Amino acid sequence: MRTLLAIILAACLAAPAHAAAADTDTDAIRQVVHQFQSAIVARDGKTLGSLFVQDGGSWLSVLDDAAYADAKARNPAAKKLMPSTWQKFADFVQHSAKPIEERFYDVRIDTNGAVASVWFDFDFLVDGKVTNRGSETWQLVRADDGWKIQAMLYSVDR
Repeated sequence: MRTLLAIILAACLAAPAHAAAADTDTDAIRQVVHQFQSAIVARDGKTLGSLFVQDGGSWLSVLDDAAYADAKARNPAAKKLMPSTWQKFADFVQHSAKPIEERFYDVRIDTNGAVASVWFDFDFLVDGKVTNRGSETWQLVRADDGWKIQAMLYSVDR
């Protein structure tokens, strides 16, 4: 009986510590989200690039059915799945001639302290006009120097 009570007491005491660590991780991940958005507005490709795992990773956009039909009508060779890299995006941000911004809505974060997932809806604006929107998900890892984006997948919705 004492052993059972000790286990229950230990679990009760550990739960608040785990919750505090999860809150700290979630706050740090929210900071990455904020830095990402700020770097786009500032057209700061270097800061944007620093948010990603430098080697490896994945970047993929997916056209929804309506956007894909429009793309195919303009170019029969258009693809539904469009792989890219964070490096190309950082370069686009750095050299954009017009103001750009990505707005995030309903940001959801899930983490166990080592890996994390961020999911949100977005609007991407160029010169104040929405050029695309959709849903986006990031996979993050906790590296030696903080949370880094390892993979990005987003839809392009019409």
